[in-house]
Amino acid sequence: MTGTVPAATIDAPPCCRFCAAPLTQKFADLGLSPLSNRNLKSDEIASEQRYPLIARVCGVCLLVQVDDAVPPGEIFSDYDYFSSFAVSWVAHAKRYADAMIARFDLGTTSRVVEIASNDGYLLQHFRDAGIPVLGVDPAANVAAAAIAHGIPTEVAFFGVETARTLATRGFSADLMAANNVLAHVPDTRDFVGGFAVLLKPEGVATFEFPHILRQIEGLQFDTIYHEHYFYLSLHAVEQIFASQGLRVFDVEELSTHGGSLRLFACHEAAAHTPTARLDAVRAAERTARLDTVEGYVGFAGRIDAVRREFNQWLAEARAAGKLVAAYGAAAKGNTFLNFCGVKHPGIAAAFDRNPAKQGKLTPGSHIPIRSPDEIASLRPDYLLILPWNLADEIRTTIDMQPWGGQFVVAVPHTRVLV
Repeated sequence: MTGTVPAATIDAPPCCRFCAAPLTQKFADLGLSPLSNRNLKSDEIASEQRYPLIARVCGVCLLVQVDDAVPPGEIFSDYDYFSSFAVSWVAHAKRYADAMIARFDLGTTSRVVEIASNDGYLLQHFRDAGIPVLGVDPAANVAAAAIAHGIPTEVAFFGVETARTLATRGFSADLMAANNVLAHVPDTRDFVGGFAVLLKPEGVATFEFPHILRQIEGLQFDTIYHEHYFYLSLHAVEQIFASQGLRVFDVEELSTHGGSLRLFACHEAAAHTPTARLDAVRAAERTARLDTVEGYVGFAGRIDAVRREFNQWLAEARAAGKLVAAYGAAAKGNTFLNFCGVKHPGIAAAFDRNPAKQGKLTPGSHIPIRSPDEIASLRPDYLLILPWNLADEIRTTIDMQPWGGQFVVAVPHTRVLV
């Protein structure tokens, strides 16, 4: 039998990790769930742990967060996610590097530091332009991949102490990048405070994260998992930054991850001028009432409907003798499968390009993870695309026409793609 956290942990009254106010308003309750990036070997099933996965909204600062968090060292020290396996994400990183080099006139005397640098997917583009780089990542296995690729990388959790150490070694930054990591660090004051330490007086830090406004609109509950401690609005993030002497001066709205923000931050006294785009996003959040608790009410009921719709579709497909497989052993897919209660053999296999995942089982649902090269031999009638944000990329790389297979996505509702 798989384990769960002790009852005392479950019953502990949660408080906001930023402002310490009691968290009394639920945003979504996804039940007990395993770590969504912890793929299993077959002999690890019996010892698999499940933890409460409940997101709440703070009534004071409006920061949405999960409670009963797993210690970060248990999650990130060894990690099966390698950014370079997502072709579109590497291309996104290249566009970012080109834009930042041009906008901030970066050159051989500049320094770019990326936090949560993974396997060097982003910093390689700055390095290739002759700009000194440094990555910081706590996962030793992905950092080793970056180092092997010629990207200097510190294996460490980032915060004020790490930033001070790097600053004394001369690593102060003209540009700092933090893509999809701001939500991953429970001590958000210490994490953001590290940027204030390492950033040069006129330096710029950029942060990309899924925008909770788009998450609510698109019913993207599958982006909730233990590794994501926070679900971020501009409204909440600006309060966090201000507490550490940083301010946002620009924001871009991106299509990545179902709708993301890229914030540009600097020291409070820096010369960077606020833009009209910043005012526009602030206004959009006010219109959606994300500056009030009421803006977050009702999400839980809407995602229950997504679960019912998918389970009905899967039951009908199975009853008709159809073989259903999945593509992408991604964290969001694992949240989705566990919330829906789907297990192997209801879904016969999950295909993923990452060799580190192949030969393992998906957490909770225990679906065998196989190489995409095996799709043609299995010949599924339906291939459920779990990382729906990459659906266009995936559909162009897999040909199921020879046997009439079809692609399916299930968020925000279940539909067969044509």
